[in-house]
Amino acid sequence: MIKKIAIDLAPPGGFTGPGDKGLLAAPSTGIGIFTKFLSSAIGLMTIIAIIWFIFTFFIGAIGMITAGSDKQALESSRKKIVNGIIGLVVTLAAIFVIRLIGFLLGFDDILNLEKMFGAIL
Repeated sequence: MIKKIAIDLAPPGGFTGPGDKGLLAAPSTGIGIFTKFLSSAIGLMTIIAIIWFIFTFFIGAIGMITAGSDKQALESSRKKIVNGIIGLVVTLAAIFVIRLIGFLLGFDDILNLEKMFGAIL
């Protein structure tokens, strides 16, 4: 008669990976992946807006310095600086308004779609 031998291939405690739950963590849902994408996209657009503001501010400042007595060049440079400031304010105000709407509607983080719709799905 053949005797069966059990060999444990996993280390004591099982396999673990990065994070709290390791390899046993549930796979991400479609909403979770979309939420991460949306959050990353908004963060990236905010960083691009800040870099664009710095760029337009410096271009406008250099234009003001080199304008000399040319009133048209001075006005053009001033408009560049003002447009950069308006763009930055609009970007930051949009983030504030989104968070305010989420607070007023009772959501901790309105951009966390997985948390908002997780119970529904």
